[in-house]
Amino acid sequence: MMQEPNQSYVTEFILLGFSFNPRTTPLLFSAFLMTYLLIILGNSFITILICLDSHLHTPMYFFIGILSMLDLGYTTTTVPQMLAHLASQKKTISFASCVAQMYIFLVLGITESWLFAMMSIDRYVAICHPLRYKVIMSPWICGLMVIFCGLWGVISALIYTVFAMRLPYCGPNKINHFFCEVPAVLKLACADTSVNDWVDFILGFSVILVPLSLILVIYINIFIAILRIRSAQGRLKAFSTCASHITVVTMFCVPAMVMYMKPGSEASLEEDKKLALFYNIISAFLNPIIYSLRNKDVKRAFFKVVGWGRAPE
Repeated sequence: MMQEPNQSYVTEFILLGFSFNPRTTPLLFSAFLMTYLLIILGNSFITILICLDSHLHTPMYFFIGILSMLDLGYTTTTVPQMLAHLASQKKTISFASCVAQMYIFLVLGITESWLFAMMSIDRYVAICHPLRYKVIMSPWICGLMVIFCGLWGVISALIYTVFAMRLPYCGPNKINHFFCEVPAVLKLACADTSVNDWVDFILGFSVILVPLSLILVIYINIFIAILRIRSAQGRLKAFSTCASHITVVTMFCVPAMVMYMKPGSEASLEEDKKLALFYNIISAFLNPIIYSLRNKDVKRAFFKVVGWGRAPE
């Protein structure tokens, strides 16, 4: 007769957050709060401006608007809770809330990863096939591209989350992270996680490496096309629109690839927290600046909306 193992399963986790000196906590709280408010302000500003100004109703700005909304959701999933934990002694999160946070974070992150690939396709068509651009990148096609990104995010995130949370969690309940991210949570599992390492590695191909490879192939073709442009001004303009996209992709995808595609046994939790901070908060903070706030079209739209006439050159 088999005997039931005498073990209990955790009903909540404790998020340890950052291991800084307690004296620096108020400074850390102020810095993260200010960054989060600027993320909300910058990304909301871009989204509203794109909706209000008809000159920004183009595929490129449509994708930038979606990116801004994803960044808003992405950071709101993690930062408010992190701020609450910095401001109080209670740092617990229920098991169900941890699962929900993990899933929503993954859905938005994976969707954003594939959105970058769609944005590179948009730039390729705009530079390499300018005369057919409006026909190829129709509103219907752009909508389908975003739906594809969203569905891929929903399905992949579900697989990630199910494989992570099907494991028993019966021992320590302290997560050495500032939110419920898969690699940090798996450290607490009371079972072998080698299958999860393989699942994470295989899914990493479909959610990070495949879109990243697609972006690389597309940009090789774009750069070849740019070199064929005769005027130096034309080459510079084409390259500047691509440089913004490459910068944003690098900031987001490279840290995410390092985080999710290395085996769990090689994971350094302190390094992982810094990587997560980079692609979760810093990239969302910089995206509006890199992509739009320094853009002449956006400046012109802003001055038009507020009624200040022409934007200064």
